[in-house]
Amino acid sequence: ADTPEINVREIAAQGARVYRVNGLIDECGKLVGQGAKERGWFDLSTLKEPYRIEGKKTMGLELAEQLGWQLPQVIFYPTGGGTGLIGMWKAFAEMEALGWIGSERPRMVAVQAEGCAPMVRAWQQGERHATRWEDADTIAMGIRVPQAVGDFLILDAVRESGGFAMAVSDTAILQAVEDAGRLDGLLLCPEGGATLAAWRQAVAEGLVSPDDRALLFNCATGLKYPLADESRTLDKNGPIDWAAL
Repeated sequence: ADTPEINVREIAAQGARVYRVNGLIDECGKLVGQGAKERGWFDLSTLKEPYRIEGKKTMGLELAEQLGWQLPQVIFYPTGGGTGLIGMWKAFAEMEALGWIGSERPRMVAVQAEGCAPMVRAWQQGERHATRWEDADTIAMGIRVPQAVGDFLILDAVRESGGFAMAVSDTAILQAVEDAGRLDGLLLCPEGGATLAAWRQAVAEGLVSPDDRALLFNCATGLKYPLADESRTLDKNGPIDWAAL
């Protein structure tokens, strides 16, 4: 029900009839599954169709091409349903089979929020499947997925790559979003902020080196989310304070 308003309006503007569900994404998925069973709908939910992984796979193809066919040493990916992480891992295997890249792989890091971290918990406990995360709560709505359909595929990719799963706090996410805007001119979405927060935490804990060639994914523009209060620097009425500029 708290999906960013611009997302809802964008879908409606393209002709879809949109219903808000007072629940989380897995509960929306159950309703779609019910409609598919009772009314013959084609279920486009995550991993209920064969296309999304193939589409997400292009991220792996594009980053390899843009980096001169030398993959990064570590990839931090905001992980909800995890199709992007799964798709990239598939892309790397296919590129090696085609002879485009060698056998070296980046370490895949599944980034989640502390308020919804089923993959992190499963990775820490050595499980191949993740149990549902109850009372999921985080500002990063795109990774607020209490139970991913492809949990085992996510965890397989993380472990095969020698990577890890990491949860970060909402406070760290907000700080990362603010820093990226102020220092780099990038308007990250909270999910993208989570990857920056996770990279910082991983460096601090010695899990990755600051010299590693790391790639952090930002999956949407920050303009789709409420922006931070900038009242301390945004003044359209007062006189110009030249000394403060």
